Amino acid sequence: MMRRIAIASVLLAAGGCATQDSAQKKQGPMTKEERMRITNQGPFDVAVCQSRSTALPQPANQGILVGALLAARPQVMECLVDPKSRGEADTTRVVVKSTVTDQGGTHAVSGENLTPEGTACIQKAVDAAAPLAPLPKGAQPVDSESTFVHEAANSPSVRFGINPGSDFSGAVRLAQPTWCDCYASFGNKAPPLLKANVELKKGSPTAASITFEPVGTPEGDQLAACLQAKMMAVPAQLEVDQLKFGYRFVHFNSHATEPAADLPPELRFFQLELVRNQSSAKAAVAFGARANAAETYDAIVQKYQKTKDWKLIDELKGKCKALVDSAQGWVNAIDSQLKVDQATLALATELKAKDQAWGEVETKSQEVINNTQQDLANAQKRLADDQNACPKERSGK
Repeated sequence: MMRRIAIASVLLAAGGCATQDSAQKKQGPMTKEERMRITNQGPFDVAVCQSRSTALPQPANQGILVGALLAARPQVMECLVDPKSRGEADTTRVVVKSTVTDQGGTHAVSGENLTPEGTACIQKAVDAAAPLAPLPKGAQPVDSESTFVHEAANSPSVRFGINPGSDFSGAVRLAQPTWCDCYASFGNKAPPLLKANVELKKGSPTAASITFEPVGTPEGDQLAACLQAKMMAVPAQLEVDQLKFGYRFVHFNSHATEPAADLPPELRFFQLELVRNQSSAKAAVAFGARANAAETYDAIVQKYQKTKDWKLIDELKGKCKALVDSAQGWVNAIDSQLKVDQATLALATELKAKDQAWGEVETKSQEVINNTQQDLANAQKRLADDQNACPKERSGK
């Protein structure tokens, strides 16, 4: 199951969050047309604003470690938006090696094309999202390795020095994680698309004017008003007399529980993929929690079989109930994951009707569903086995 989680979490990422301008697809010299194009307006995952550092099931095992690091993906990828975090190459590969012993736990961050600033940012992110407690005394060490890949052509990224409009846009994009108060009401859904009209003027230290197009909902208009005030404080520099351009805010939310009905179909696909990643993380943690419960129950069963001490019966029942509950949690997590997979397939089919290029994604989506259904069947069988393993109450003598 762990291998399937690792594969499925990236399988549908063909194109990534492919809303970056083509000017950002090159790290080398740019054409005149590329230098004039306004770039650096990549999507923002508001899950970055929703720090969910919850206590992990203890003790840590491989499933729990894999899930915890998958859940930290929004924060890790946000670190790599900043050009200070990346070298000159288009692709940045990050490896997080997690190790837990009875003395404590550590996440060791390394990678290719990763700067010291990027390493420090990611280290802070994973330490906060996946705190590691020591294993029981004498327990065997547990380790896991997670990989994150950022491609400047497809992943949200900022590159300065293109033109003044792009530089201002880049400053706005890098500031978004500090504007979390604007996104406070979007804890379980993706914010709407927004369009701002920006005017820069020579000699003005900030934008001369920023106006947003009406959103049409009170919540959306409130978000626009909040972002407008934030943008007006972003430094600007212009050598020509005047520059006008549009800034398009594309928002996702990895933690959304509501459908992103207002997003265009292509963006809904990427939104679902981010939600799917979090579903995979929850399934991995649930898998690990069930493994812990099984180990605990097996230990008390062995103790009872050696001693035949009837006083252990209540403890046997309690530990077995915990095992069944954890198995049910695992089943529920995979079932939630399957629902996301099915929504993704339906959307890929809808998109294929308009563009046959989505046919490959439709095929891969079906493969993911097949794997998830198999995982669900395995988990349901394990749940039934656990239920049957519990001590039964006997009536009468």
